[in-house]
Amino acid sequence: MSDFIAVLNGPNLNLLGTREPAVYGSDTLARVEHLCTETAERYGLAVKFLQTNHEGEMLDRIHQWRAEAAGFVVNAGAWTHTSIALRDALVTVESPLLEVHISNVHAREAFRHHSYLSDIAAGVIVGCGIQGYQFAIERIAALRES
Repeated sequence: MSDFIAVLNGPNLNLLGTREPAVYGSDTLARVEHLCTETAERYGLAVKFLQTNHEGEMLDRIHQWRAEAAGFVVNAGAWTHTSIALRDALVTVESPLLEVHISNVHAREAFRHHSYLSDIAAGVIVGCGIQGYQFAIERIAALRES
């Protein structure tokens, strides 16, 4: 296993900072990446970061990194609630998976209450803003130590 954490972001997360700031805040995806890198470095880990609006690209990257990454932090966006293909790819991951949502999906539309990923995740972090990514990386580091 490698010393990197895969941080995967799904559709529309490239619009962070401008898309519905009342829901998602004003932090940008670049700020998320910086926070993830900074947090991982404290634990001697690197980050490989991906944001894509193309599901096939996400699946290919999961397949590529599934046996290499020390852990996966996944904010799948809308795919969380729709994609069995994404779930099937993530089931093959050999390291801890942490599901992250910037907003509290349980306080939003009913269709956002179901996740195809939660039951395969080592943890689910919702409603903590971008700090949720930091929490997820810290959790992966803790799981590596135990």
